Amino acid sequence: MKKAIFSPIIAAFLVLVILAAIPNQWVERIIPKNRVEEAATELNPFMFQGKYVQQKMLEDKHFLPMYGSSELARLDRFHPSNYFQETGADFTPFLIGRGGTTSITHFLNFAEHTKQLKGKKIIFIVSPQWFQPKGTDETHFVPNYSSLQGYDLAFNNTIDPKLKRAAIKRLLTYSPIRKDPILSTMYKAEISNNPWTKRKSALVRPIARVYRDILVKKDLYYTLAGGKPHKRALSPKVKHRTWKRLAAQAERYGKRRSTNNEFYVTNGQYNKIREMVPSMKDQKAGASYGKSIEYRDFQMVLDLLKDAGAEPLFISIPVNGKWYDYTGFPKKGRTVYYEKIKKQIEAEGFAVADFSEHEYDPYFLKDTIHIGWKGWVYTDKAIQDFYEGKTKNLNTLVN
Repeated sequence: MKKAIFSPIIAAFLVLVILAAIPNQWVERIIPKNRVEEAATELNPFMFQGKYVQQKMLEDKHFLPMYGSSELARLDRFHPSNYFQETGADFTPFLIGRGGTTSITHFLNFAEHTKQLKGKKIIFIVSPQWFQPKGTDETHFVPNYSSLQGYDLAFNNTIDPKLKRAAIKRLLTYSPIRKDPILSTMYKAEISNNPWTKRKSALVRPIARVYRDILVKKDLYYTLAGGKPHKRALSPKVKHRTWKRLAAQAERYGKRRSTNNEFYVTNGQYNKIREMVPSMKDQKAGASYGKSIEYRDFQMVLDLLKDAGAEPLFISIPVNGKWYDYTGFPKKGRTVYYEKIKKQIEAEGFAVADFSEHEYDPYFLKDTIHIGWKGWVYTDKAIQDFYEGKTKNLNTLVN
C-alpha cells in the first residue's frame, strides 16, 4: 500500500527535478516558431505575466503591440486585429491586456522590456474607468500581477532610480508584494537608508535570484504549452472601403445588435443589466474622474516609455454619454478627465487620438464603457496613420 501511495509522489518529484535541470536554451529551441504569431490574439494571462513571448514580439518589426484592458477582447470584425489581417496590412497587432489591467500593471510590464522598447511603435488605449479616486484596487491588481516582473524590477538597474523608487513605493501598497517576505525586503531596501534593511536585502538576494530563475523557467514551459485561440470575427466585408464607408457599415452593424434599449448597448449586454437599470438612475451624482491616484501611476508609464525611447500612440476613449447622464455622472467629472489625460500625454511629446467628442456618437461604444464597432473604425484609422508616420487628424476620419 505504501509503495502504491509514494511511487507517484516520487515520480512527480523526479519529473520536476528533470524539468528544472533542463537548460533554458534547450526549452527555447523546441518552442514552435509560430508561437508568437499565435499569441497575438490569444489574450493569454500567462503571456502578459511572462517575458519570453513579449520579448520576441518586441524584437520583431512585424508586430505592433497594443496595450489596454478589457476592450481588447471585443474582437468584432472592425477590431484592429481582424481589420488589419483582412486588409493585408504590413503589421500584425499584438494584444496585451485584459480586464483590470491598468497603469501600474503596464508599468511593470514595460519595465521588463525597456531594452526592446527603444524605437518601437506601440499603441496604448487609456480607459476613463481606471481613474477612480483611489486608483487601482486590490481586486484589479492581484489577478494581473506578475511575480516574475515584480522580481525583475528588483534587479533592474537600467531604469531611472528615482522612477524605480516611486514605483516600488506604489507597489508596496499591494498585498502580493507586502506579503512576499523576500521581495518586500528587497523593495524596502531600495527606498530606505536603514543599514539593517540594506543588510537584510543583501542576505535574501541570492534566494531571490534562484526564485526568479525558477519563474523564468516556468514562463518558458507555459510558452511551450501554448494557449487557446480567442474567438474572432474575421470578415472580408471590411476590405476596400473608405474610412467613412467603413464607419457607416459599423454603425449599421451596431444598430442591428442594439435594438432593445436607448443607450446603444448590445442586446446581450443590456439583458444582463436590465433589472438593475432603474436602480442606477442618478446613482453617480457627484462622481468624477478628475482626481485619482491613477494619474501618478499613468505618469510613471509615460516617464518609463520616454526614458526607454518608445514611440507610443495613446488612444483616449470616451464613456457612453447617454448612460452616464442617466446614472447622474456629471459631464464636468468626465470632461476634466479628458482634458487632463490629453494634456498629460502631450506634455511628454507623445501622440494622442482623443475620441472624447464621441460620448454621444451611436455605436461608437458597444456597451457603457467598451469601445466597439464604429469606435474601432476610428481607432483603425488612427493606428494606420500613426504607423505611416502621420500624426495629424488622428481623431477624425479625414486624412
